[in-house]
Amino acid sequence: MARKFLLGFKSAMAKTYQFLNDVADLKDKVLKAISPIAPITDQTKAEDKFLFNAQRTDTGRSLPEYYLCYFLLVELLGFKNLGQFEKISWSVPIDFNGVAFLIEHRKFGVGVFAHDAKSQECEAKEIVKRIHKGVKLARPYFEWLAQEAAKESKLNVKNHHRRLFEKLQYFLERYRELSREAKERAEERIITKHEGGNTSIHMPNFELRRNAEWLALSAIDSFFSWTEHVFTHCATLNGRAVTGEDVADLADNEWANKFKAAIDINKRTAKEFYDQLVVVKRQLRNYMAHGAFGKNSEACSFHSGAGAVPLLLPHQKGTSRFSFYGDLGFNEEDVIAFIERFILFFWAEEREPAKLYIESDLPLILTMAKDGSYASAMKSVDEMEQLVEHLSWEFDRAANMDW
Repeated sequence: MARKFLLGFKSAMAKTYQFLNDVADLKDKVLKAISPIAPITDQTKAEDKFLFNAQRTDTGRSLPEYYLCYFLLVELLGFKNLGQFEKISWSVPIDFNGVAFLIEHRKFGVGVFAHDAKSQECEAKEIVKRIHKGVKLARPYFEWLAQEAAKESKLNVKNHHRRLFEKLQYFLERYRELSREAKERAEERIITKHEGGNTSIHMPNFELRRNAEWLALSAIDSFFSWTEHVFTHCATLNGRAVTGEDVADLADNEWANKFKAAIDINKRTAKEFYDQLVVVKRQLRNYMAHGAFGKNSEACSFHSGAGAVPLLLPHQKGTSRFSFYGDLGFNEEDVIAFIERFILFFWAEEREPAKLYIESDLPLILTMAKDGSYASAMKSVDEMEQLVEHLSWEFDRAANMDW
């Protein structure tokens, strides 16, 4: 075992060493590509109080994303970062043909800043052009940075709960509206007399019931999309996913494994919900997602002396009341009611602190998952409220660059 570990360690070190050599070569290529952009020196011409009076150029607004500019200039090429100032996240002075310019990330975006923006717009255009060229060449370095970051916990995971849940709520509300209207108009008949003496009878209830069923299917699909997202977030808050690779592995995993990572199915109620939701997912959501054929040939019938017979016989269907089978009709009221009961169950008891955090729209900070900060806050609603309030303040301060 020790020998195997040592060989693996040596292999990783060799790859790292090789990549560092590649980075050194890449750095030289990028420096040549962005020339005459260079680090600032004592010989660079700069006006008095240039750092405080520099003006944003129009062309500078078309720089690549702020983080790519930072990685290119500071991380890869080693240009000096002057640090944070009021409303400024980072500031990198550069020399362009002997004249000082600034590449800065300010509150209203990254840009090229000059002593006289109007008269130096042409130079700013050339700077932007060369930085784009450098960013393109440095792409392997950026990919390496991302891969290294994913191995650790220095990552934030975006929180899309609100958008996904609002979509689910929309379909549920529309389903209820049409279901209500269908019941209210159950006895309604619209009789239309046509030329030639023909008469047609239209029953609005049928169309309303059909549309309600379609909305129910959309709600079911949205429900599983939302749960896959919040299960992964809950698993992180509980300390079961603490690195980028952990989160990526869980995100790629089956829905059932996400459920188990978020909820302890050894508890009877949780296990009952789990079993029924697996049925809903397999027999409704997955069935429709596979073109209403299903994975087990549910849409097929075999030939026999008795006529066409379903390939999946009745005794194979199980006892679930949620099944399609045979046609595309199902009791959507039962499924929707069950989903709504699960949502109430999911946000209750030990997961109530998770609800507070996820509904705050804050991203998940994996360093806080790894150091136990989230696990500690998950012990009570009060502790989670304090954490959410603190982080919300920090994110607002960072967004406003109030250093």
